[in-house]
Amino acid sequence: MSLLALHGVRKRFALGEQEVEILRGVDVEIREGEFVAIMGPSGSGKTTCLEILGALSRPSEGSILFEGEPVEEWSDDELADLRAHRLGFVFQTFNLMPRMNALRNAALPLLYAGVPRAEREERARVLLERVGLGHRLDHRPAQLSGGERQRVAIARALVNEPRVVLADEPTGNLDETTGEEILSLFEELHEEGRTLVVVTHSDAVAERAGRVIRLRDGRVTGPPA
Repeated sequence: MSLLALHGVRKRFALGEQEVEILRGVDVEIREGEFVAIMGPSGSGKTTCLEILGALSRPSEGSILFEGEPVEEWSDDELADLRAHRLGFVFQTFNLMPRMNALRNAALPLLYAGVPRAEREERARVLLERVGLGHRLDHRPAQLSGGERQRVAIARALVNEPRVVLADEPTGNLDETTGEEILSLFEELHEEGRTLVVVTHSDAVAERAGRVIRLRDGRVTGPPA
């Protein structure tokens, strides 16, 4: 059984008086422990696919399954709980809170989950040390390099011990050397048994993944998902 799956997913958006279909019957299955890259040209629906996999957006048609259970009809509160406890997110633009230091940024999901302050800061500190930022706990995002900010974002994605980590172009705003360091970190996470789903334009990312799902014009083109 897949850990996370889309069956027959379509996604439409209103554009003025017209309706644009971004996803056109997408079927995707992610198995536990996989490292999957989703690739395709701009406008192919990669990010929309990731957002639906991560319960950040609802499909217009079709099913989202988490551990075999359909969740597309869940309430907003139920989906928020799914995101808070079982999914982790890494974004190209980092999405860090500018007035919070690295420690508080990494611990933020635990604040929303109601974890006591001492516990959430300890868990965040351990992860920041793991990603090489133990010496930068008190620094705000503006005081960190792009690579350091992405490491904070990865620590934040892992702090709730998610079943799946979903990343949207995690090396897209980084130079080649820093991007390689982030990829090595993703590889380590995969070797530890983490399930990773990464949207990317990068062949270097795809080469690290165990499987590549290719999208074009809102459809999976191959290999079979």
